Amino acid sequence: MPDSRQNDTAQSASAGPLRLLNDCLKVKAGQSLLVVGESALAGYYDEGAAERVAAEASGLGLDVTRLTVAPGLNTKKDQEALLAAIKGYDHVVFFARAGDQIRFSSDLAGQSIAMSYALDLGMLQSDFAAASYNGLCRLRDTIDAFIAEASEIRVTCPRGSDYAGAPVKQTDRAAGPAEVTVRRFPMLIVKPVTAAGFRGRVALSRFLAGTGSRFYQPYALPLEADVFALVEDNRIVEFEGPKNVVSQIRAHYRDIAERYDLDPWFLHSWHAGIHPASDYTQAAAAHYERWSGGAFGNPRILHFHTCGDYAPGEISWTLVDATVSVDGIAVWQAGRLHPERVPGAPAVLADEPALAALYAQPCRGIGIKD
Repeated sequence: MPDSRQNDTAQSASAGPLRLLNDCLKVKAGQSLLVVGESALAGYYDEGAAERVAAEASGLGLDVTRLTVAPGLNTKKDQEALLAAIKGYDHVVFFARAGDQIRFSSDLAGQSIAMSYALDLGMLQSDFAAASYNGLCRLRDTIDAFIAEASEIRVTCPRGSDYAGAPVKQTDRAAGPAEVTVRRFPMLIVKPVTAAGFRGRVALSRFLAGTGSRFYQPYALPLEADVFALVEDNRIVEFEGPKNVVSQIRAHYRDIAERYDLDPWFLHSWHAGIHPASDYTQAAAAHYERWSGGAFGNPRILHFHTCGDYAPGEISWTLVDATVSVDGIAVWQAGRLHPERVPGAPAVLADEPALAALYAQPCRGIGIKD
């Protein structure tokens, strides 16, 4: 069974693949396309999604090549080999975790590369992929601009998080969080918001998980009780909660930090999902790696990048059904994104009535049940 509903409202089985090819990659007949996949035996991607995009691309007159890679890049040599393999193509699309691992690489500047978060054919043929890519990008840019100029942002959640501040402006600091050089498909999240300028208490609940930057074991740390992280700017100052759970969290951080020579207590940034048709129905605990790459675009999820002074870090915190108030306006309220409350966004929604309809009845599946 596919991991996503196949919506009756999706325009057709071709709508998602064509959004990827025409709107995200902007392909033209006669160009070359490399479709990079990984074996379905790894349990993360199926092979149907990549096959469908390759077929649609051939129908558009592209010269299509297929490449299968390992489920993850383990060494610098692996990464260099992949970067060399994808050179020379007009366009590249990843249906493989390796694409996530190179998404911040400066070596990719100028290349037309997309990373698909439609993990299976069901997701590719649903409203998740068929929703207006250009409309979602416009909304993301509008929300990003609103956040960037905010005087105060407050993040709260039902588990007791209370985290507030204002983004550090580019003029105040040499550089903010880096953005990816690989295009996301679909568009799922706002730009990372730097943790500098924020402080408060963040509830760590359910589990800690990796970020897709590296694939290590154990990839997740289930938590038997909630713990609060006390944070100031880019630092995790303290953990409050049951001693045994705090000890487990500290040990997990030290373990991952020592493996990769990182600052364990660095809090880099955070951001939330924006896609109203993101619908992940498989339980997170069934495959934490797949969950972390398939569910994060739902507005019910807000996540933090920690353990490392770069995005996305190596350990993420997940807030479910958070409220994000930007200068007093609840842009996300109890896990629901209200783009109509953002200055400039109503005009985008007016141009994109099908997208507006998805926001009116957003999907709720995130693989987590309380």
